[in-house]
Amino acid sequence: MPRRATNNPRQMPAQACGCPRCMEKFPPGEYGERKSRRDCIGSWQARYRDANGNQKAKNFPKKKEANAFLDEVRGSVRQGTYLDPKRGELTLAAWWELWWPANEPTRPTTRNRKLSSWRVHIEPKWGARKLNSLTYLEIQAWIAQEVKGHATQTKVLELLRMMLRDAVRDQRIVFNPADNVTKTASPPVRHPEDLRPPTLEQYELVRAQLPAWYQPLVDFAQETGMRWGEYTGLRRRYVDLEADTVKVREIVIDDRGTPVRQALPKTSAGFRTVPLTPKAREAVLLMLARLDPSAAETGVEDGLHPEELVFRGPLAGETRRRADGDVELTGVLRGRNFRRLWIPAIKAAGIARMVRNPETGRNEWWPRMHDYRHALASRLHEAGMPEADVQYILGQERGGRVTWLYTHRSDEAVSNFREAMGGSRRLRAVS
Repeated sequence: MPRRATNNPRQMPAQACGCPRCMEKFPPGEYGERKSRRDCIGSWQARYRDANGNQKAKNFPKKKEANAFLDEVRGSVRQGTYLDPKRGELTLAAWWELWWPANEPTRPTTRNRKLSSWRVHIEPKWGARKLNSLTYLEIQAWIAQEVKGHATQTKVLELLRMMLRDAVRDQRIVFNPADNVTKTASPPVRHPEDLRPPTLEQYELVRAQLPAWYQPLVDFAQETGMRWGEYTGLRRRYVDLEADTVKVREIVIDDRGTPVRQALPKTSAGFRTVPLTPKAREAVLLMLARLDPSAAETGVEDGLHPEELVFRGPLAGETRRRADGDVELTGVLRGRNFRRLWIPAIKAAGIARMVRNPETGRNEWWPRMHDYRHALASRLHEAGMPEADVQYILGQERGGRVTWLYTHRSDEAVSNFREAMGGSRRLRAVS
């Protein structure tokens, strides 16, 4: 083993020092007059080799500090725990540019949510800070004082933890300062009246106020309890009129204003077969007669193919003349556009009211189109359908904790649904 250098750490000459060695290195006439002195005041340079054998150096004001650093860094190199301090001097914004391409989610909804958390919350606050300068207390204070809402804190903290966790794995920082940061906002609590879905009579009032083209859409949503992206993404080949069922195999989502075909429902439980009631079947038949959708079996990788969709807008297939050429309208239904019809309809029906969202603090209109799912769940429970079967029909991973743990979906879920919706039996509700 080679001997250690006797001049490590070594004292570096300084222009402000008046010792003989520094006077020789930096002559007074050229570098300014200064009082002569016996002892040198220059900094001490500690030299070492990192885990790759590369020469490194760091300066300290005192020899004692340089020696302590050398002892520490040599030990960490031997133990395999050495981290190059310069790797941690990367700003969080620069780390994001390296980290995001390797961790960008494939699902557009997840990708857009993370991008929003970064651009709105994390980047303005921490983008210019170096990785090794972030501290637990700063992040905890930021979450408590500046990030509002339980859901927002959850999403923002999740993303920041992932970024800093991977910075630790990439040997840029020693530990993750966001690891033990806790959310301070309480989960939102809604008033029971705001959670109660509208009655069937109230929905009939709303339906009467909607344009005739969209009435089959709300009938289908009311009778199947499917999600918006599931029935607006329903394709002709997934409709089985002989068995009176539809299969949920893919969805259509809104990716920053652009309808996108996605192979996966919201959860794995979303893959299911939903029975059609006579009312839902009639709605499907009416739309098939209107649009005559294609039964072709294209894949998600083939693009949107709106001509296969069962539910589309009244302008589907029409051509609009534009300056850059004629454009054929897809007719794909989008939530924000449908709200322009839904909100006037619930107002005209006399059931609309403003509800304050405890999570965001914004006022929202009640009822929502999504409340059709809640209404159907209530109808099925009142009819005595087993909880696990209700979860299967609605495509939920779990419902109430007790029933989720101790019940299993029966093989008769579809027939149970038909009996419950048909009113041919009354069973005791499972709670």
